[in-house]
Parts: sequence; structure tokens; C-alpha cells
Amino acid sequence: MTTRRYMQLDVFADRPGAGNPLAVVLDGEGLDDNVMQAIARWTRLPETTFVFPATKPEASYGIRIFSPRREVPFAGHPSVGTAHAVLEAGLATPRDGLLVQEGIAGLLPLRVTGSGPIRTIAVRTPRAKVMEIASPSDARLHDVLDSLPLGALPPALMDGGRRWWLAELRDETALRTATPPWEAIGTLAQSTESMGMCVFARSDDPVYFLAVRAWVGAPAQFEDAASGAANATLAAWLASQDALPGNDGRYRISQGREVGHDAIIELFVDEQGEVWSGGRVCSVVSGQIDW
Repeated sequence: MTTRRYMQLDVFADRPGAGNPLAVVLDGEGLDDNVMQAIARWTRLPETTFVFPATKPEASYGIRIFSPRREVPFAGHPSVGTAHAVLEAGLATPRDGLLVQEGIAGLLPLRVTGSGPIRTIAVRTPRAKVMEIASPSDARLHDVLDSLPLGALPPALMDGGRRWWLAELRDETALRTATPPWEAIGTLAQSTESMGMCVFARSDDPVYFLAVRAWVGAPAQFEDAASGAANATLAAWLASQDALPGNDGRYRISQGREVGHDAIIELFVDEQGEVWSGGRVCSVVSGQIDW
């Protein structure tokens, strides 16, 4: 089998070009690790996922997630996007409104709400924990934060499958106009085995409560257009500090404008403290990949 069903999607978007792109190979059986990595490198997208039959009765399907450089245990936008692709291809049907994804991070439920272009999908992310609360003057953070006007909460290192430093900025204008100090971010990511720095600011916009930017420092250096995992760790951090915006644990964030996107991600911290990260997904390319 060389020809397999293939889709490219825009995740956390109500239209093509607004969110975070994703490639999905819907027939992953028979592909080994080297081939999946080669396909992910070829697509040149932030992540490429591969769908497999579930091996556990409670799971809807299996998933492997690859960046162009390596396999990823969990990521938010690939999980949400793959659920959309599986539904579009008729490979699974929600049970009581839920799909269950089987992957390296274990069994993760995804809540499906609505249908058609207004359908939203949210993944219950791996539970994040506070690794460290730091001072802005910390030597590891100084070169990253020195030029940024900080907000009320202290910087923190969170681990939710992917490890992120988080820092609140004074306001949305400061966040939108900030220039990432890439060399310092790269050094921070490598020295703390983290993705890099995720900065956020509160907003008065009627659509979203927070503006967010996620600066990846290693192995490559780039700004993430829309990161479900980074925002999930941020939601867990805000919940731990009794600082969640919005009502009833629900709020929306804006991300990606600074790199030509306009994503909206919906976050929900439920009564058990679990974080759900999701939004809309647009199908952009549907066809076959011949590999």
C-alpha cells in the first residue's frame, strides 16, 4: 500500500489561513518510524499525524504525532485536528459526545460539540503541574524578560506533556509589539529542557480574554501560530493561582497575529481541574499521498 488518504487542515480557525496548519495521514498502518518522520519532514508543517486502528476497546483510534524533527508525545492542535479528520473520513463516531484518542500520552478524550462548519472539538490535555515559580531577576530568565514590561503574576515553569515557561506581560499592546529575544529564548529552552517562553496578557477585546504568544526556542526557533498545549499549561497555571479570566472556567485566547494568523482557542478548566483545549477546524486539502 503506497497510496493513503491525506488531509491538510487549519486548526483553531473559522477560515483557512487563520489557525495552525496540520497534515494528517489517515491510513498509518504499515508505516515505520523512519517513514513517518520522512513524511513529516517533507510536509514542512509544524506537525503531521498518522492515524491507526485503536488497540484498546475504549479508544476511537490511535495516533502518532511527528514534527519535522522528531516524534511528539502530545500536542494540542494535532490532537484536535486529527479528531476532525477522523470524523470527516467516517473512521469513528463520538460516544456520548466524546472521541477517545490513543497515543503515547495515553487515552485522551475529545469533546465534540455541534456539526458542520460550526463544530468545535476540545481535547482534555494531560494534567499539567507547576515545576517552578521563579523571579524575573532569575539569571536564566533575565535576558528573555529584561526588555519586557511584566504583569502581576511571577514567571513559572509548567509541564503538561510539553514544558513551557510562562510570563505575564503588562497589557496587550506590550505583548503585541514585543520583539522576541531569540538567542536568549534558545538558551533558556536548552538549559531548562523546555519548549521556550509563552507570554500572555489580559485583554478588553469582546471576543477573547487573553492574548498569547508562544516562542519556541529549541530545537528550532520560531513563533507558534496557535498552541493548544502551551495554552493548556497556561490555563493550569492560572487555575493554580486563582487567576482564570472569564466565567465558570471558560475563556478564549487570541494567538498568531504577529506571524500572519488569527487563531482563537477555547479553554475550559472543569470542576475536577482538568483542562480542555479546543476550537474550530477547517479542511483545506483532501486527497491522497503516494509514498
